[in-house]
Amino acid sequence: MNDRAEWGTPPAMTRPLDHLVLPTADLDLARGRLTSLGFTVAPRGVHPFGTENRCLYFSDGTFIEPLAVADQAATDAAATVGNVFVTRDRMYRENFGSEGFSAVVFGSEDADEDHRRYVQAGVSAGDRLDFSRPFVDASGRSDTASFRLAFAAMPQMRGTFVFACQRVNAPRVDRSALEAHANGAKRIAQIVAVAPEPAAITDFLSTGAEAGAAGQAGELDLPNSRIAVMTPDGYAKHFGLPCDTREPLAFSAVVFSVCNLDAARRHLVSTGVDHDMRADRIIVPAAPGQGAIFIFEENS
Repeated sequence: MNDRAEWGTPPAMTRPLDHLVLPTADLDLARGRLTSLGFTVAPRGVHPFGTENRCLYFSDGTFIEPLAVADQAATDAAATVGNVFVTRDRMYRENFGSEGFSAVVFGSEDADEDHRRYVQAGVSAGDRLDFSRPFVDASGRSDTASFRLAFAAMPQMRGTFVFACQRVNAPRVDRSALEAHANGAKRIAQIVAVAPEPAAITDFLSTGAEAGAAGQAGELDLPNSRIAVMTPDGYAKHFGLPCDTREPLAFSAVVFSVCNLDAARRHLVSTGVDHDMRADRIIVPAAPGQGAIFIFEENS
């Protein structure tokens, strides 16, 4: 949770954070919940393989992807031909339910190379995936977004995964209105994961991000964010929240940097969102439509 100026300098090739995937049962419910938290929610985006999203965009180019199943027949067909994105999403929902935090995604300039790295390291989750989808900005202007993905997971992970995302075609649309949030959130400062064996998971995440030799167990610095891996006991002590997971890796919380913590809290009070103040941070428990714990910290 340190200020960014205090972070270690990650290796030059370390992949940046691109986005996070948060499964949900209902995008309309998710939109209502996230709006009450003070986020601007993007229009619905539809994938060609039966899933859909309504994203939260940030000014540094990262985003959060609430993900729902829109067309069961299409996802069935995609899973049959080995679509890893759909298969892992389905696996996650079968094991943990339709609300959660399934994936951390790293930015990539060459997803083919990332796929080769994952195969060589023995953590590839399956074949690489190319796809395109329409993108619509707040004014209704549309363009096409195209992506190339490479996937990684440890064999014992029951749906949780990471992947590298190459933005083959970035839409030429104005996202500035979508990047302005009433709660003052500017970026994803940190992702918090829980693991019984943090050292092994830190190594895995370092492979996912091509971070070279992993640093101290439980810490992974990215160029634009940080991942903290804590034991269940350490997580409970740090945040005052229970977490008794026996999973090898559970993504649990997202820490947002906000301009003014008091202003963010006033917004939550005005919309009736339950929250706690602890050690100069606001903690909002997970809820339907918000699959992870959300934490707000000032200028972190």
